[in-house]
Amino acid sequence: MSGTTTVLKPPDGATAPVRHPGAPAPGEPLDAHNEHCFGCGDQANGLRMRARAGEGVGVTAEFEVHPAHQGAPGLAHGGMLSAALDEMLGALNWMQRVNAVTGRLETDFARPVPVGTVLHLEARATAVHGRKLYCAATGRIGDPEGPVAVRAEALFIELRADHFTKDDRPEENNAALAGPDQAKAARAVEVNP
Repeated sequence: MSGTTTVLKPPDGATAPVRHPGAPAPGEPLDAHNEHCFGCGDQANGLRMRARAGEGVGVTAEFEVHPAHQGAPGLAHGGMLSAALDEMLGALNWMQRVNAVTGRLETDFARPVPVGTVLHLEARATAVHGRKLYCAATGRIGDPEGPVAVRAEALFIELRADHFTKDDRPEENNAALAGPDQAKAARAVEVNP
């Protein structure tokens, strides 16, 4: 792949992300976008992450590495760590009130993460260019100021809401869209928040 450039560097003309006026206040928890989500739902072996609104266009969460999340004996599986960061990066879309999907995710692993570790995750939107949303996340061991164990950068692509309802899930989509809380309904039909 000689001569290729990363798509994660915002192009000239990109703008700063803007927190939606209706976004939750800093510290408020974000709802799961659906109960079956591997990242934020209540699945027994899922990540069961609960992000909170951060400052600006940011979110935070904790992720405890359980035995079901391991790859090498006693250590978190890299794919699980990538999934946790992707969940955090996707939660940023909620702070901007856009429907978007992961277009590209690049993860760097700085140190092993033992089972039983609590990772303190933080994600922030970094730039917007048309339908492209740029963002970054880190996972720190032990506390929010602990050593960085994993980091990621991502590109999300904004899609129209009807993209998420044109599939073979009419019962689930209709139930979500019929709810009284339209903000929660919009989050429920996201494919990959």
